[in-house]
Amino acid sequence: MIIFLHRKDLRVDDMLAFNYIHAMHKQSLHVLILDPFLLGHERYLEHSGVNFLQHAARLRQLYLEAGQQLHIVYGEPSAVLNTLLAAHPVEELVFHEDSTPYAKQRDRLLRATAEAARVNVTSFDEQALLDLRDFHRWSGRSEPYKVFTPFYRKWSDYRLRFYRPATSVHVSQLATVALAPDAAEAYALPPQLEAALAAGDAEATGGCGSVPGAPDPHSVLRGFLAERLSGYADGRDRFAREATSRLSRHLNVGAISARTVYEALLESEQREVWLRQLAWRDFYIYQSRLDSDYFHYEKRYDLSPLDNRYFQAWSEARTGIPIIDAAMTELNTTGWMPNRLRMVTSMFLTKNLLCPFTYGEQYFRFKLSDYDNVLNRGGWLWCASLGFDAAPYFRIMNPATQSATHDPGADYIRRWLPELAGLSDKQIHLPQAHALVELTASRARAIEVYKGILQSGRK
Repeated sequence: MIIFLHRKDLRVDDMLAFNYIHAMHKQSLHVLILDPFLLGHERYLEHSGVNFLQHAARLRQLYLEAGQQLHIVYGEPSAVLNTLLAAHPVEELVFHEDSTPYAKQRDRLLRATAEAARVNVTSFDEQALLDLRDFHRWSGRSEPYKVFTPFYRKWSDYRLRFYRPATSVHVSQLATVALAPDAAEAYALPPQLEAALAAGDAEATGGCGSVPGAPDPHSVLRGFLAERLSGYADGRDRFAREATSRLSRHLNVGAISARTVYEALLESEQREVWLRQLAWRDFYIYQSRLDSDYFHYEKRYDLSPLDNRYFQAWSEARTGIPIIDAAMTELNTTGWMPNRLRMVTSMFLTKNLLCPFTYGEQYFRFKLSDYDNVLNRGGWLWCASLGFDAAPYFRIMNPATQSATHDPGADYIRRWLPELAGLSDKQIHLPQAHALVELTASRARAIEVYKGILQSGRK
């Protein structure tokens, strides 16, 4: 028997692990472990946790529709595995890899637990669109790419030569088995998580769940390609419009694979601009694996000139800068923020407000429905002028200018800050009288401070 552990792969098709299990012609026990570490501090109530649980509920429904069994349990992963190994005649443990520090430590413990029980472990790397390990070997470089443009050229060349298509095995082709009753009882879901999943189940089956369920990501993809891809290049920064794909909340929990997205995109003549977004996603994953400082930049640099005095006001949309407060209001209310506004709000916090990027990074961890550790950190490092291909320390977006340029009619501000709707199209973009900082002076101060910070980290 094989144990397969779901993690950030909440789907039933195009799974490297499923192809492997199918080829082995063995029964498999499929388990999704809800990890207390990842859902702690009531994260299950926040947008990122809600999104994951909605997709977990959808995954459970997809298994049922396929006539298969998925077991969702709650507990520390290695402890759960130890119980499963004692309760079942397991020969092999199979999972897909992740590259965050916590995921690596978790998987080391899982491997040690399996090996102690003389159980083989097989893992697959399928987080990115391309095989980044093989890509790096093929590139012939001793050092990783540190700038996106040359990375993208080489990535594109590799993609055209060596792309591995989506896999064909569906969960319905596997032989899943029941979970031992004692194990199911030992790691039963807490009532609040069971209720969250039940709400998602109700939505998935057309019931009356208390929160909206996760939509079918394949339908979301088809809708974007048919209706909005043609205008994506011109509309993606027009944040008052609905011009982007909104696929990230599905892609980042693995409810749809990057390969499926890419292969659908190939059918469009206007694919190049959006294809670069998949390349940026791979670039951040690439960095997280090959940049030894990726998860530790806050320790490499002296951030003591920064403080969190304005963090709460920023998080509560009380900065007095209309576009910042509008964007934070949308985030807090819905779990979504347009990508350009993620850059604007992040740079405003780190530069104009001189707050360590880690505060904003952690806040987004809870509030973004499409949260992903690697991608979120990559965005914050870029805005804080740290890491590979980051924004130069002297490049600081002016939020008022960004607002007026990309939404001259201020539709976005009026939508999320209706109390400002009566202001003129010119006045509404400008800082209010109670703004936390003056934009020009705070920019000059940030340049001075970050120049010193970057000098502190030179080796």
